[in-house]
Amino acid sequence: MKGKLGIIVILCVLLLGCDSPEKKKSVKLHKEVELQRDLNAIIEDGKLKAILAYSGTSYFLYKGKPMGFEYELLQKLAEHLKVELELKVSKNLDSLISHLSKGDVDLVAYGLAITAERKKKIAFTDYLYVTKQVLVQKKPKNWRSLTLDQINSQLVQDPLELIGDTVSVRENSSYFKRLLNLSEEMGGDIIIDTLEGKYSTAEIIKMVDEEKIKFTIADKNIADINASYFPYLDTEVPVSFSQRIAWAVRPSSPKLLDTINSWINQGRESYEYRVIYNKYFKNKGSFRSRARSDFYSLNQEQISPYDDIIKDNAERVGMDWRLLAALVYQESRFKNDSNSNKGAAGLMQMMPATAEELGVKNRLDPAENIRAGTNYLQKIYTDFEDIPDSLQRLKFTLAAYNCGYYHLRDAQKLAVSKNMDPLVWDGHVDQMILALSDPVNYNLPEVSHGYVRGMETYNYIIEIFDRFDHYVQFYEEE
Repeated sequence: MKGKLGIIVILCVLLLGCDSPEKKKSVKLHKEVELQRDLNAIIEDGKLKAILAYSGTSYFLYKGKPMGFEYELLQKLAEHLKVELELKVSKNLDSLISHLSKGDVDLVAYGLAITAERKKKIAFTDYLYVTKQVLVQKKPKNWRSLTLDQINSQLVQDPLELIGDTVSVRENSSYFKRLLNLSEEMGGDIIIDTLEGKYSTAEIIKMVDEEKIKFTIADKNIADINASYFPYLDTEVPVSFSQRIAWAVRPSSPKLLDTINSWINQGRESYEYRVIYNKYFKNKGSFRSRARSDFYSLNQEQISPYDDIIKDNAERVGMDWRLLAALVYQESRFKNDSNSNKGAAGLMQMMPATAEELGVKNRLDPAENIRAGTNYLQKIYTDFEDIPDSLQRLKFTLAAYNCGYYHLRDAQKLAVSKNMDPLVWDGHVDQMILALSDPVNYNLPEVSHGYVRGMETYNYIIEIFDRFDHYVQFYEEE
């Protein structure tokens, strides 16, 4: 509909009749090719496909920003390989290895304990860190008024004391296997309460604090950082020797494995790696701040304090609210008092002249700023009615919001002069926006509005849509 901001979702429907032997053979051959996907294919494709888990240390959103130990390392790895990172988020930890085996992803970027049983199915990378498994249990309610000896007398101090008691863990986890081995080693049965794979280790630790379960087992670094938010928890009793924690690839990807191993070995002892590790496993103050926040995705609350305003305005113009939120974050990081050195102000960084044109009296009023900014987006979208594809039209709209409508029209003219498609952003007009940073191009007669900071606009679109992809992972459209 004219004047509405929308994204076309292309649904590819494969209609299958009775499968012929030739079709079955073709499908099987395609699958075999997928499972042989190694480093060369990844480089040629330009994408590293990785799966990770949604948790308080691996991958989450905080105040609109994607964060996490695995997430940050994956970004560094993709940068090292000079490829784009394509993320898949597991909603069930039991499915991580199956996604890898089926060829859905190239890499499991989740802290897996290296075990002999898992080695039969996957190829582990070199270890990222070493930890040990510990018992997570709850201290007595009056522990603050007790001496350390009195507290310890009411806690399990030796795994032998677990014989005949119940410990809750995910069935397809190294914790489950450790409890089986522990029972055998001690000559007495520990009752294992198996939990679904949808529960992260952090969620299970929280169950202990809430007394929904009595005990669980967790890697010490994860147990300790979570216990910093739940002071009633004790995580001091080890139940295993030190274990190596690693990522995994398919055994049929030896070149990818060698490259990742080289990257890990070079980076594991670096200052940069220690900063990332400490951020998620050692910095207890930051962890507690996130865990208390409404803008922490594990609390399933909100992306920003302005979500209701964003949703209302996005609905009014037919735009996905998560995309509008991604743009607002890009402009101001959700900081209402944000000001640029060019005079732009407020959540959508509105210039004085634009504000006057749109009748804005106070650019620092969140409701007024977002309403006017959304109206301005809708106006630009309407002006690009010559672009037939709605997704491309939307990218032109956002680019024009960043650098100006007439600069986009200049870039389209330049595209025509270079035999490129003026109606397609990706790979065509985006390249011309970059070209308008060069005097050789912005001084051409067909260019009317001069120089553009092309790299800023080029990255602006990439970053907004990357952030939009993250928001889609965490928040369902209402």
